[in-house]
Amino acid sequence: MFGKLITLFRIPELRNKILLTIGLLAVYRLGFWIPLPFIDQELFAQQMEKLQQGSSGFGQVIQMVSLFSASNLGNSTIFGLGIMPYISASIIFQLMGSVYPPLEQLQKEGESGRKKINEYTRYATVVICLLQSFFWIRAISGGFGAEGAGMIMREYDWWLCHMIGALIMTAGTIFLMWLGEQIDEYGIGNGISLLIMAGILAQMPTSMYEYLQPAFENGIRAGTDTGIDKLILLLGLFIAVVIGVIAMTQGQRRIPIQSAKHVRGRRVMGGQRQYLPLRVNQAGVMPIIFASSLLMFPYFLFSQASGIWPGSLTLKTLASAFGSGRGFLYNMCYVALIYFFCYFWTAITFNPKDMANNLKDYGSFIPGYRPGTRTATYLEQVMVRITFVGAGFLALVAIIPTIVARWMNIPFMLASFYGGTGLLIVVSVALDLVQKIDSHLVMRNYSGMLEADEKA
Repeated sequence: MFGKLITLFRIPELRNKILLTIGLLAVYRLGFWIPLPFIDQELFAQQMEKLQQGSSGFGQVIQMVSLFSASNLGNSTIFGLGIMPYISASIIFQLMGSVYPPLEQLQKEGESGRKKINEYTRYATVVICLLQSFFWIRAISGGFGAEGAGMIMREYDWWLCHMIGALIMTAGTIFLMWLGEQIDEYGIGNGISLLIMAGILAQMPTSMYEYLQPAFENGIRAGTDTGIDKLILLLGLFIAVVIGVIAMTQGQRRIPIQSAKHVRGRRVMGGQRQYLPLRVNQAGVMPIIFASSLLMFPYFLFSQASGIWPGSLTLKTLASAFGSGRGFLYNMCYVALIYFFCYFWTAITFNPKDMANNLKDYGSFIPGYRPGTRTATYLEQVMVRITFVGAGFLALVAIIPTIVARWMNIPFMLASFYGGTGLLIVVSVALDLVQKIDSHLVMRNYSGMLEADEKA
């Protein structure tokens, strides 16, 4: 492995791409040390610590958004919003592409249509950034509803400063979007995905240190919360979960395809047997993102309702169940929503009718099924079955942090690295990065990163 790492830096073009990518990611991380002006940083840090340590719904919003958006709302920095507005705009246009005919037509125009959609996405990102940053600054100025606890310095607590802060946060997100595009163009890997992965991995050392600090102070005696037995079990569990996530992420259902024979002169072409790979986890991490985002609303709804009717024990119980985010009711709704969004997202991104028509146009067919409608029906049946398995896998990964946190009695933020959106994103981006590095190595007659070296 070390020899292959050395090989990466022996290829000038690949070396320059890797170093440029690392440099841009370093710039991204440095931005989290540049604070916003006008903010009382000490008071802000105290308020954020109280929110994130508590079980309030707002604290969960901050933790979840920070986890998969390459942001850290717990720090009042110029990159506070992260790349989440751009992700939101991209999802909006992808969903609209399936229901809005002009966008659907743009998607079919190839490279020119893709550039036009990217342009619209950037404009939408600016609008979303301005709205989110302005409401965030307004929330800070009010101390999140705590009277007299505003976190903007009194001499700067006026509308012009709010607008300046919103513009700074918007500029920070646009700069991150530009960094991602530079990585796409001149670096290696998907820029936006790498920014998100870097944001997730940057939180791991802090979480590990907070958990292991008692072990450094009191030792690792077996039977304690930080005993050697629990540490070994956590390490083994983490490795097992990562292996399972890789296996399911790479899992495919291969459907045999036979190409028709073509006679051209004296040569017979085609007639080869190939495979059509259908991913088991076709929806990726989107169902978990949608489900976790949607489950924030019941907490706020029941909290407001319990404030209006303070004598209702049912409303208080429901608010507590959805506010903690770890109860039986919450997890059952979480699993149900993941299954729903798995089928919903797969139906949007996978069109069996178009795929059957493409196979027919290229002169290929699935043995035993006539081209056209029968092929489309078969592909849809297969996708429904494997999506059920993929949704079950996503549901298991999503609730693993809750199980680990309760069973092992460890902080939920540390347990979140054993499953959920963060782990799926890190594994998916790492696999994509390795594949792109392998493509550069294979072009120059080197073996891939995960391939065994050929022996003479």
